[in-house]
Amino acid sequence: MHLLELLKNVPAFALTALLLAIVPGQGVAMVLRQSIIGGKRAAFTSVLGNSSGLIVWGAASGIGLSEVFARSHTAYNILKYAGVAFLIFLSLQTLLTLRNEHGKFDVKGGAKLGLGPAFRLGLLTNLTNVKAAVFAVAFIPQFVPHDFSLGVGIFILACVQASVSTIWYTFLINAVDRASVALAKPKVRRALTALSAGGILFLALTLLFTSPR
Repeated sequence: MHLLELLKNVPAFALTALLLAIVPGQGVAMVLRQSIIGGKRAAFTSVLGNSSGLIVWGAASGIGLSEVFARSHTAYNILKYAGVAFLIFLSLQTLLTLRNEHGKFDVKGGAKLGLGPAFRLGLLTNLTNVKAAVFAVAFIPQFVPHDFSLGVGIFILACVQASVSTIWYTFLINAVDRASVALAKPKVRRALTALSAGGILFLALTLLFTSPR
């Protein structure tokens, strides 16, 4: 019965995870770079690394972080407001890159072509992504029912997020073949940068009004 309650939340969580994946940021920029310069094989390998990072964040959150914040309202608020402040800073920092010709999405330079380097690139891109950290610690617990194991629930939903992210990036990689000319235009990448800044700001405001589990 408890598992069924968690499964009822999966569609809403999957939609939230999809919106997070769609918002242009470190992950999208990395996948575009790998796909345009390195090709599909390198891009798909990096996506697997990126999705593995999501599971690592979910496991870390499930093991201890979220339990601590769920038991301590003060600790949760410290995390929440620190996360909100950092995301707002990140949004403003992203907006400042609009002064550049390509905004934040400059795909010049070499790609990681080997399976190992490409996988590590995706993994490190995710593990250094503050959005992934904030989502794992502050957002995922909100979708776990009160009568379900918090740690297990977080890990299951992290796997769902990894699957959703992989599906989205697979679509993006396949679309790059048809849109590579458009993506090469500075105006398009500047538009992606602006969208990224807006998406990060939306995430910050959503976190601001999130209540403790």
